[in-house]
Amino acid sequence: MVKIGLFGIGLDTYWPQFDGLLNKLKAYHSEIKNRLVSFQVDIVDAGIVDNPEKAGAAAKKFISEDVELIFLNISTYALSSTVLAVVQKMKVPVIVLNLQPVATIDYKAFNAINDRGKMTGEWLAHCQACTVPEIASVFNRSGIDFFLVTGYLQDPIAWTEIENWVDAVKVRIVMRENRVGIIGNYYGGMLDVYSDLTQQSAVFGNHFEIIEVGELKQIRDAVVNNAIEKKVKQFHMEFEVSPECERVEIDRAARTSCALDEMVKLKDLGAIAYFFEGKGDPDYENIATSIIAGNTLLTGHNVPVAGEYEVKNVQAMKILDAFGIGGSFSEFYLMDFEDDVVLLGHDGPAHPAIAEGSVGLVPLPIYHGKPGKGLSIQMTVKHGPVTVLSVVQDGNGKLSLLVAEGKSVPGPVLNIGNTNSRYRFSIGARTFVDEWSKAGPAHHCAIGVGHIANKIDKLGALLGIEVRKIC
Repeated sequence: MVKIGLFGIGLDTYWPQFDGLLNKLKAYHSEIKNRLVSFQVDIVDAGIVDNPEKAGAAAKKFISEDVELIFLNISTYALSSTVLAVVQKMKVPVIVLNLQPVATIDYKAFNAINDRGKMTGEWLAHCQACTVPEIASVFNRSGIDFFLVTGYLQDPIAWTEIENWVDAVKVRIVMRENRVGIIGNYYGGMLDVYSDLTQQSAVFGNHFEIIEVGELKQIRDAVVNNAIEKKVKQFHMEFEVSPECERVEIDRAARTSCALDEMVKLKDLGAIAYFFEGKGDPDYENIATSIIAGNTLLTGHNVPVAGEYEVKNVQAMKILDAFGIGGSFSEFYLMDFEDDVVLLGHDGPAHPAIAEGSVGLVPLPIYHGKPGKGLSIQMTVKHGPVTVLSVVQDGNGKLSLLVAEGKSVPGPVLNIGNTNSRYRFSIGARTFVDEWSKAGPAHHCAIGVGHIANKIDKLGALLGIEVRKIC
């Protein structure tokens, strides 16, 4: 479980001056902690830090527990020197929670208090905003990155932001621990998909496992008939298998799918980017032309697969999958100017978990741009809100995330044995295609269901890379 640090801040001078203030702040702090725990994380709580000694103890606690993120709860006014003593020793992102107990104070009840000391104590329980500028100033001058969430304890907007940060740090860990299998070679001449693996590892932290096609062949040769029969049953359970599919083609795809499963298990893979045609070797071509069904099953079971050796896009697919919204391999297909939509799809791996209706397994007499024939996937992405994501590498090798939110809408698609859907964007099809293309992504992208640009923006902040939102 992800470990996240939490500490509140205060000023120990206040406690003997204002009876009950500390207990009230501790209750608010516990409320925040319990809400965070509900997000399925392990909270390392350092309590209310109100002097330099406690600050040092909190820093040691967070370091020893190896927390991934720190939530700094502004309980009341606190000296920035106390805060800096904790955060300065940490090398993890800091989210400053500026959460008042209530949306607005009860002025009538407050002003009815006769004791001005009690009035001050009550005010101090609500003055979280007092110290925000001070903390921000000191963090900026100290070169410490931080992010603010402002609201009140029961504020749904603030808690959505907080949960998004938690989700983003979980995905960051998934990406860091991911082992990406690389099989084959680039599609010759497709210059936009060429990737710098070193830069990818430097940003995302993942490992790349370079795999020879011969390793996959060796595994495939060892697949037994019983495993093939089980895989064929899985095809019929998860796909709508067209009656036009020949049994020999189904068995061929099932054998390759079994080999892929075993390779993922042996190599402990969380994603795959591949491409090879098998020219000059019938066995390799046999694998290349029977791989789509197995790749689609893997993608639907949290091991995204990108064709055409598109490393950048399998990273985008993994991000969307880790956020729980799918991540289907796509590219621009065509534009419908009358309906103001863009059709996107691909002839390779799809994400069956986000399909609108059934996922078809159909025969293709020819793979366009690739040799041979075999089975392919035909599906449409679920109608409703979608997020489109690309990992972009610029001319200086710098990585960024490119994101757009739109809708998958009903209407005619191309029944050519590929995945494709109709997408509408708030800025219109023309502007979307222009702005997306000018941002410099490769021609592939990943598509997931739901709008999560806000979460992706936070992931980018945690990774230290730019996030550009088109719409």
